[in-house]
Parts: sequence; C-alpha cells; structure tokens
Amino acid sequence: MTHHPDPGRFDARLPDRTTPALVIGAGVAGLTTALRLAEDTEVIVVTAAPLGLEAATDWAQGGIAAAMDADDSPQAHALDTVNAGAGLTEPAIALLVATHVPSAVRWLAGLGVPFDRDATGGFALGLEAAHSARRIVKAGGDGTGHAVLSTLVEAARANRRITILERVVATALLTDDGGRVAGALCQAIGGDSLVIGAGAVVLATGGLGALYAETTNPAGATGSGLALAGRAGARLRDMEFVQFHPTAIDIAAAPGTPLPLATEALRGEGAILRNGRGDRFMADVPGRELAPRDVVARAIFVQRARGETVVLDATHLAATMETKFPTVTALCRANGIDPARQPIPVCPAAHYHMGGIAVDDRGRASIAGLYAAGECASSGLHGANRLASNSLAEALVFGERIAADILAADRPCEGAVLRLAGPPLRSPKLADVGAALALVRGIMARHVGVSRDAEGLDAAVLALSALAAKGFATAEIGLVIAVTARARLESRGGHDRSDHREQRAPVHSETTLDAVLDPGPAGAALRDMGLPDGVVADTIAFHRRPAAAELSSNPSHTAPPMAAVPA
Repeated sequence: MTHHPDPGRFDARLPDRTTPALVIGAGVAGLTTALRLAEDTEVIVVTAAPLGLEAATDWAQGGIAAAMDADDSPQAHALDTVNAGAGLTEPAIALLVATHVPSAVRWLAGLGVPFDRDATGGFALGLEAAHSARRIVKAGGDGTGHAVLSTLVEAARANRRITILERVVATALLTDDGGRVAGALCQAIGGDSLVIGAGAVVLATGGLGALYAETTNPAGATGSGLALAGRAGARLRDMEFVQFHPTAIDIAAAPGTPLPLATEALRGEGAILRNGRGDRFMADVPGRELAPRDVVARAIFVQRARGETVVLDATHLAATMETKFPTVTALCRANGIDPARQPIPVCPAAHYHMGGIAVDDRGRASIAGLYAAGECASSGLHGANRLASNSLAEALVFGERIAADILAADRPCEGAVLRLAGPPLRSPKLADVGAALALVRGIMARHVGVSRDAEGLDAAVLALSALAAKGFATAEIGLVIAVTARARLESRGGHDRSDHREQRAPVHSETTLDAVLDPGPAGAALRDMGLPDGVVADTIAFHRRPAAAELSSNPSHTAPPMAAVPA
C-alpha cells in the first residue's frame, strides 16, 4: 500500500489500485452484490472486520420473508409490507422485492444455505408479526443470519474475481473531475492508507443502532456509510425512522453493548408479553403480541415508564424451545435465564434504521457512480416501519439489481485523478472520537428514542450540533435524525411524538448533511423544518461548513396504489 501520512491533507491523486466495482461492507447486502458482480467482472470488497464478523446479518434470528407457499403470493407479501410501512412504503418497491425474493432464496439454496425443510422437502415456513401468511424462510431455527452469512463468506472467498480487503476502513469517497464517485480513500487498521479507484462504488455498511445506549446492533453500527455518503453530498431520506425491536433481552450491559435478541418468531409461536403484575397488556391491542413492531415497542415503553418490568413468557414452548430456538435458548442461558421455565425479561432497543441514503429501484444514490444496499439505503421498501424479516429480502434483491445495473453500464475505471468528496472519517479508536460517541448515545437514548417530544428534540439538536461542529461523524448523523424528527409534527410508524399523536398526509423527508450542518446565516433550512427561532439561532452558532443545498421534502408524495413491478 502507498503510505499517505496525513489523509486529512489528501490532494488530487491517481489511485493505488483500480477495480470495475468497489463494495464497502461485507454483510448479506455487500456479499450478495459482490457475488452477483463476480459473475461477469472483478470486484474489491472492503470490510473493517475479518470477513463474517461484526455484520448484523450474522445476528439475524428471524429469517427471510418470501412467498414460497402455493397459498401465498408476492402480492399478499407486498400488501403486508405496505400496511406495516404506515403510509411511506412505496408499493412498487414492495411488489418488486416480494416478486424477486423467492428466486433469491433459491439462489441461496443453490449456494448451499441449509434452509429448514418440512416433511415433503419444501421450505419450512414460519409466521412473524404483521404477516398474513407463513412465509418466513429459516435456517437452523433462529440461526438464519449466521447460516446465510457463512455461506456467502465461503462463496466469496472461493471466487477468484473477488478481492477481499479485511480490516480496512473506507474513510472518504472520492470523485473524478466530473463529480462522479469514482473510488474511496481507505485505511488499513493499524497500517497505511490506500486510494482505490472504481467504476462504481457500493455502500453496504449496515445501520446505526450503536448510536443508542440500548441496541441489538454490532458495536460498529454507527452510521459510517451514511456519513461517507452525507459528507459527499448524497441525499438522505426518512432519517427520523428508527425501529426499536420490542424484545431485546433485558440484561445489565454497558451503553452501546449489543443486547441479545428474543426473536419475533417466539411471539409468532404464541409467546405472551406480561408486566410485573402478570397482566397481558397487549390483550386489547389489535394483533396483540403480533402487532407491528412500533406498536409493541411503544406498549412496552409505556409499561416501563410506569415502573413496570416486562417479560416475554414462552414457557409453553418448553418441549421444543431448544430445538426450534437454539440461539435464543443459548443467549438466555448465558445470562442466567432458562426460557423453558422462566419468562424472559425484555426491553425495546434500537434495532433497524428505515431511513438512509436515498436510492432508486436499482440502488442508485443521488450522486453518479454511488450505490447503496441494505440497511444504509432508503429504497422505499420499509417506509415508516419495517415488516419483520424484510431486511434480508431487500438486501438480496437489491444486491442483484445493483450488480445488474453496474454490469449493464460497463463503466471502466480509467485511473483518473481522484479528489476527496468530503472530509475523511476519523478512527473510532481515538479517545476523543470514543468519548463523543458515548455522549451521542446518551443524547439519542434520552431524547430521540421510542417516544419523542419537542422539548427533548430541541435539547438533542443543540447538544448534537455542538459535537458535530467539532467534526464527529456520529454526532452529524445523530443530528440529522434529531432535526428530521423535530420537523415531523406527527406520529407515524417508528417515529412517535408524544406531543403530536395525529397523522398528516404521508410525506417523505429528504435532506443533505450539509443542509443540516449549515442551514445558512438566517437558519432558513432548520426553520423550514419547523424548529423554533431560539433553537435555530443557538444551533447556527455551532455550524462550520460552507452553505449547501437547503433541506427539502417531497410534499407531493402520497402512497400510490399497488403498481407494476419495475423491470
């Protein structure tokens, strides 16, 4: 590798190496994209951890939502997705994913994923919350994520067209003279920096749950891909929508330490939520324990706010718990709980980000040459509330579509001079970066969590602005979430405003990072988003960047009827 002693002083450079496509991230979205690309071209995959480790895919207990049964259909799957999305799911995208995910499941089976089978040899299908049919494809009971990721890792390592750079972090996107994303500045952990030129760059960096004190996500899920894209000027959509999984296992853990998960499938098999008095508090809620995740999470939040403990009682599954749910059983026993005999203590925890880098139906971001897949992307599938087990489905379908679009464009990497698209990210191992993350977690947990209000969000905007002004990327992403949450004066899906229980016409929020970081001397962008003058004035004092495009939304968006599947 070529050594660049100070990446922050990076100037225009020729790349150290080039590739037709660069994939940043190695979960299911990244590896699916890489394997699909490798059918016709070479690709480089950059991953901060050893391949197969620290990816949220590995932790996915639910499965893959796919209409595989003769009595089910992609149309029914799409309708369930739209209904769960609380007005912001794009029906055409829902139908696209639902139509193509069965073939993606068969592709995985062809690679060797050991999916659970029924007595006839067909897929054994599970039921999860807000699904109208049994359509959850599983492997190893509740070990689907691990089985899928292990298979993809093995396939990627065996593919000679895929170059895997492990323990290498992308710190900035790079552009050519035309403003097209054409590579990335990378840093080997504990080593040198590297300039990679690429015909196309795919961000598949996962979510941002680790910006919260209580999360089910890996420690590295701090929104790095959003920061890379945001600093390059890409548009971000629906950032305020964070899904809190209702049933993280409530154990003593340091802030930001991933909480083990009691999978939704337990409730699909009849597990019941009770408070400390033994009351089944979901009994009168439509759908009961199988209501959409945002509904269940808020119900648990309310119980805990009243001082109640909450447990998930799955003891009726005692005879099959260990065989059907080996992962949950092991996680519980590791923390002194026997789920076959004891109710499982649970709490909501940041689990999935519905918003992200705005992309179209081929995964293309707003900047030429840049794609995004998986949790870091906002494709329009999840809307305001993700339907259970749709995340792996989306990653598989969009990974294939992105690869097809890149291959069709057949844009060679010409080794052009590259320039920074934005300031490089700093290492999370630096003391001040780690300290800032700890502060961000506290702010997000207190003010931008399961239930929000104007007072708390205003406090979050001010505190996060002060940290963002010092260049901390985690604070920048937290600030975008807080600003867009403050501006959405309604409750919808994963965004609950205790001071605005009503719903307005369904509208996507859309912004850029610069518009939030520097709303201009008059604060027009923040004021347009609904922040009060006092908060705007105080916030402006923290901003440091040149003015950029104003914050905007798409007021014309109203969820249309079910549309045809895009080609």
